[in-house]
Amino acid sequence: MPSIQIKTKFIISFIIIASIGFLDAVYLTSKYFVGTINCGVWTGCQEVLNSSYSSIWGFPTAGFGVLYYLSIIIAALLYWQIQHKLSAAYLMLVPSLGFIFTLWLVYLQVWVIKYICIYCMLSAVSSTLIFILSIIIFRQYKKSPSTISPTEE
Repeated sequence: MPSIQIKTKFIISFIIIASIGFLDAVYLTSKYFVGTINCGVWTGCQEVLNSSYSSIWGFPTAGFGVLYYLSIIIAALLYWQIQHKLSAAYLMLVPSLGFIFTLWLVYLQVWVIKYICIYCMLSAVSSTLIFILSIIIFRQYKKSPSTISPTEE
């Protein structure tokens, strides 16, 4: 696979957005184990937390988010520091899977559970922004597949 040149501003964006998603997913995972969550002025978080969709095979659904966002942070840092080719490929491809999973979870909240968790929506926004960044760098790759190092912009 030829190397890709990913602009530093995009790598930093991956790290910031994934960090927000990571903290949110850690919070949701901790609330899963505690068993209660407070949405403040919003309602619906407790209903989503209590639903049968709050875990998959006994593992908190938000825990998958923790792993996903952490993997994005690690891939972005690896690329930023050593221009790791697989990290670039990971940042281009894996967010598509995260976005599909996000769409599924939003569908469940809106149409099946019929409650919206604001913290879950923050994760959905984070995942969507990461997906958009992945499309941007994929388009960069398609335009210029032979570049090697990160650039400042």
